[in-house]
Amino acid sequence: MSVLKDDDVPALATTAPSPVEKRDLLGSFCFYFHFAVMIFIVAGWALPWAPALWFYLGFLPLVALHWQFNRNSCVLNNIESLIRYGTWRSQQNAEEGAWLMTLIKNVTGVALKAWQTDLLTYAVMATLWSVGLAHLKGWW
Repeated sequence: MSVLKDDDVPALATTAPSPVEKRDLLGSFCFYFHFAVMIFIVAGWALPWAPALWFYLGFLPLVALHWQFNRNSCVLNNIESLIRYGTWRSQQNAEEGAWLMTLIKNVTGVALKAWQTDLLTYAVMATLWSVGLAHLKGWW
C-alpha cells in the first residue's frame, strides 16, 4: 500500500522481537510512545473539546498518509533506527514497518500478514475518523 517504490531496503521487517526479549531504554521509550499514540488514535474520538476533535480529525489522515509516503513505516521507528544505527532505515530494527504487527503477534500469538495488518489498520482508522466526525457534529 505504499506510494513510493524503493526495493533497496524493505520497510517491513522480516523478524520481530519475541515477547521474552527485553527492550533497552530507547526501545522501551519508542514502544510506549507508539502505544500512547495508538491510544490517542483509538480513544481520541471521545474527547469532549471541539479543538481536540478537529486536531484528531486532521491527525488520523496525516498518520495514514505518512505511512503511504514512508513505505508503511512509521517515522517514530525511523527516528529510533537513526539514533540506534545511524541510518533512517535499518533492517536491524525489527519493528520498523511492523510495530502493530509485532504488537498483535506478541499479545495474541497471531502472526498476521502485511496486507491483513494494513486492511485492519485502515478500516479501524476510517471507522474511528467517522466516529470522531459524528461526535464533533453531534450526530448522535
